[in-house]
Amino acid sequence: MTGKEILFKVLRNEPTDMVPWVPFAGVHAGKLVGYNAEEVLKDGDKLFKALMEVNKMYKPSGQPVIFDLQVEAECLGCDLVWTEDAPPSVAKHPLEGEDELETPCYCTIPKETDGRIPMILDVMRRMKEAVGETTALYGLICGPFTLATHLRGNDIFMDMYDDDEAVKSFLDYTCAVAKKMAEYYINAGMDVIAVVDPLISQISSSHFEEFMAKPFGELFDFIREKGAFSSFFVCGDATRNIEVMCQTKPDSISVDENVDLLAAKKITDSYDVVIGGNIPLTTIMLHGTQQDNMKYVIELLDSMEDKKNFILAPGCDMPYDVPVENAIGAAQAVQETEAVREMVKNYVAVEEDIQVDIPDYANLSKPFMEVFTLDSATCAACTYMMGAATAAKEEYGDKIDMIEYKFTKKENIARCKKMGVKNLPSIYINGELKFSSIVPSREELNAAIDAAIAAVASK
Repeated sequence: MTGKEILFKVLRNEPTDMVPWVPFAGVHAGKLVGYNAEEVLKDGDKLFKALMEVNKMYKPSGQPVIFDLQVEAECLGCDLVWTEDAPPSVAKHPLEGEDELETPCYCTIPKETDGRIPMILDVMRRMKEAVGETTALYGLICGPFTLATHLRGNDIFMDMYDDDEAVKSFLDYTCAVAKKMAEYYINAGMDVIAVVDPLISQISSSHFEEFMAKPFGELFDFIREKGAFSSFFVCGDATRNIEVMCQTKPDSISVDENVDLLAAKKITDSYDVVIGGNIPLTTIMLHGTQQDNMKYVIELLDSMEDKKNFILAPGCDMPYDVPVENAIGAAQAVQETEAVREMVKNYVAVEEDIQVDIPDYANLSKPFMEVFTLDSATCAACTYMMGAATAAKEEYGDKIDMIEYKFTKKENIARCKKMGVKNLPSIYINGELKFSSIVPSREELNAAIDAAIAAVASK
């Protein structure tokens, strides 16, 4: 069977002899052929060349054509900040700061001729012709909630408390955008539509049921009616929302390293939903060795009693600088499992002894807010948690100190281990965890800061 046939059987909940492999090589694809992130996300010829190299080197069962959650936002008026080694991030939210969230005045649906959509559709058609017989192609769209946050900014989290009907109406609109994008991509030959919505990990399950169940359920029904498979792709610690996500009836769910895959699989299996993941992006893929990647995959596969309904994949979009040999090692481990198991049976990873200094929290002169992120420039959930922290710093000024620790740096990985940081993104104040995988409202964060100020003053 081809990789595509294996993946399709899994998505139909049928048993297979091999686990499908879907490397989420977004901007990393450019690294393989010497192009930076901006080049492969704007130039169709360069993107096509990079994708073909991914296909040749990593031998995927399925692969995404483009991994950029800002395509729709850009078409709808968001200003983007570009970088050479990561997708762009949203710098300006058109509806941020408005007193009320009004949907009727903002009902534009992107057309096939808008922004970078024509380039993306052209590359999709070219990839379909080149590898479509053997490789399943993923069209990634920005999920309704993340798109709403791109447009509204952090205000959307307060809107959910202050004006629930306006939020529901707005999500109906962003769902309509997602349906239209899905339709464009399916018509261009995409086999799987991945609805990528990292902000889902930043809300409670009750908020999911109140606001997200309807638009996501409708979206997955729409994709199914159009004849494509669907994936609900979420980043961060989405553990509390796995079951309510399953209830929207996607064909599959993709999670990252913040989620206990085996525990989540028990839930997804009960709904007969496929689960994909979750090779750690930084500690294993970026900073590990080829043997680390091989061993991680072997141990993950061996830990599963039943490999049915499972897709092996990185936890999210692979970092640009992931060493090629590491991704090849992961591919070999799933495609040549017995041979690789023998290769790494005696391998023991060597941990670097990186020393980090932890502040003397008990004797600080003012509150110290530490934001632990994967990278606020590339991870949407991290972007909006960092946005909340930055807004608080601007409001409190010199009354508090603030820093971001990006997990992409080795010393920050060591810091996370030393402090016991379990999930990203998280906010600590004076060494105490205050918010983990949930973006606080302005009022919630200010209350935590005020309490810290009072505690410091009372010493």
